[in-house]
Amino acid sequence: MKRFIPGFLLAVLLAVPGTAMARGQGWSLLAAETVGSGRNMFSAQIGFPGLSLGLLHGGSDNVDIGGKFSFNWGREGLVDASDAGLKLQGWLRVMIAKTDKVAFAITFQPGPFIYFPRGNTLFGMSLPVAFVVGIPVGSALMINAGIDVPFNVYIGEGIGPVIPILFGGGLEYFVNNNLNVNFNLRMGPSIVPRFDDSYFTMEALAGVAYRF
Repeated sequence: MKRFIPGFLLAVLLAVPGTAMARGQGWSLLAAETVGSGRNMFSAQIGFPGLSLGLLHGGSDNVDIGGKFSFNWGREGLVDASDAGLKLQGWLRVMIAKTDKVAFAITFQPGPFIYFPRGNTLFGMSLPVAFVVGIPVGSALMINAGIDVPFNVYIGEGIGPVIPILFGGGLEYFVNNNLNVNFNLRMGPSIVPRFDDSYFTMEALAGVAYRF
């Protein structure tokens, strides 16, 4: 794993052309570009593990704050756990570096969840952290690559902490300056220390984002 992460980031950087590119539309949902100081963005995405609605506010040029609500039919992205549930999260994105060709950000989305497997109810807390690289391709397309660690812990159910380590990418196509359609994919193992095992996990979501 330690060898893979630097190689993954190197591949992302090598994918950036040597010539200067237009900086897209100056904002993003999935990548590192923030929505802009004083601006707001509404997002809706659907796929696996569910449906999510989000709202972000540009607290400054480099920081977004907001929240997200999700109705899921895949428990925390576990492909083998098709349980319905609800999730409420805060949302913080900090752009840590930006050049004419690439931008980098970290995100944090903590919040509680509840799932309803047959004959049971599961409560827990999600504490996901992610690192994302955003690369504009012309003025209408933004691509991203990232490493997500959507850490979560189940409370009082004999499961304990779960440590997903997900890799992937996505894209956003800007219909105009304030509207994009998007797709994002992350996948990898979820490590469950209590069971000394891991489970395949995936997030594959498509949607729209509108800035106002």
